[in-house]
Amino acid sequence: MGQIKIIQGDITKLSCDVIVNAANSSLLGGGGVDGAIHFAAGPELLAECRTLHGCKTGEAKITKGYRLPASFVIHTVGPIYYEHTPEEAEKLLTSCYDNSLRLAKEKELKTIAFPLISAGVYGYPQRDAIRVAVEAMKRHLGDFDVITLVLFGDREFGFAREDFGEFI
Repeated sequence: MGQIKIIQGDITKLSCDVIVNAANSSLLGGGGVDGAIHFAAGPELLAECRTLHGCKTGEAKITKGYRLPASFVIHTVGPIYYEHTPEEAEKLLTSCYDNSLRLAKEKELKTIAFPLISAGVYGYPQRDAIRVAVEAMKRHLGDFDVITLVLFGDREFGFAREDFGEFI
């Protein structure tokens, strides 16, 4: 049985099989975690992403990790919260986690780390986004050694400590 961890830190520094990128639909880089991952991985990541021809909301695609400590990057596009009803947004966000975890399992990757998808500029309420992430991680736990949720800021890490302290 695998382990779920919630940590505060920089996902680009994690040494694991695969990290997940909260990408935009072009997959060609952006702000926040997306920009940080592209910067840390180097220009080869952008070159490979150009060959993928984008990604739809809720779906996931995989690339090499290049200069990252992680061997691979799974790119998933989260919902822009206010463009959907809360129910639709939750369904799309759940798909991001489920499809990323399925793709990692297909590739026989055993350690995976996620950022908090859609909870930055895409406006998903942080506390709700953490719950969706943890529920998905629990559903797929048997397929992995370690699934990590990497939170960047103090505010979201505080929510995680309050709501899911058993994983910290």
